[in-house]
Amino acid sequence: MPELPEMETYKTLLGSLIGGQKITEVAIGREKSINVPVDSFTKQVTNQTIKTINRRAKYLIFQLQDGSCLLLHLMLGGWMFFGKEEDKPDRTIQIKLSFGEQHLFFIGLRLGYLHLLSPEEVKVELKKLGPEVLDPDFTLDAFQQLMHKRKGMIKTTLINQEVLAGIGNGYSDEILWHAEIRPDKKIDDFDNQQLSRLYHSIQYILKKGIEQGGYMENPLYKEDGKTGGYQFYVYDREGKECSRCNATIIRKEISSRKTYFCPNCQQ
Repeated sequence: MPELPEMETYKTLLGSLIGGQKITEVAIGREKSINVPVDSFTKQVTNQTIKTINRRAKYLIFQLQDGSCLLLHLMLGGWMFFGKEEDKPDRTIQIKLSFGEQHLFFIGLRLGYLHLLSPEEVKVELKKLGPEVLDPDFTLDAFQQLMHKRKGMIKTTLINQEVLAGIGNGYSDEILWHAEIRPDKKIDDFDNQQLSRLYHSIQYILKKGIEQGGYMENPLYKEDGKTGGYQFYVYDREGKECSRCNATIIRKEISSRKTYFCPNCQQ
């Protein structure tokens, strides 16, 4: 599932590709991917200019000229491609927004969605989300205060979107590996030094993920050299060597999530 670095990469790239551009046509291949009747969605979105594209947690918010918004959540397996019709991937297209001869294709949206909402409705949809972990206001002190109120395992806490916004299954493993902390460690057992290390690992890993274009293999457009540059340290690397201590990375299920870590250097 795309997480904060992937959605931030999409936001930046799409801002340069379609920001200020007019949507000339809309095609809906799967009605369940939208929240209003096809005719209403098409009529309201067509001929609207994309004013801004913002990210909140794992969501993108496309603000349209008339003040309405398109709220995107790609969920598991969702991705996008921008280009001409002849360049599109050989995959089922759930939604297509056209910008003249160029199109934004939404692929794999069987669980994800693109909802047409008012700004007020967007606020309601996102009101339960926790703080943005890369926001300058989210300081070490704010993080420590937040963690002191929590219980349970740290892995489960990191991926709880109502606690911290944008961290998912993959990057939570990366963060914990970087901080040298086991994913099944209880928050009650943390001291301030470990919390400080964890906070700085959150900042480091997510910023590195953004700088390297996230982990998604599929390019956003032809000759896209940005997307997919991030290489995982531990996530999905069961049986391979830890790059820090050369021990074997293992996999364990934590709260029904496949979790990868080094049993030697993560304590």
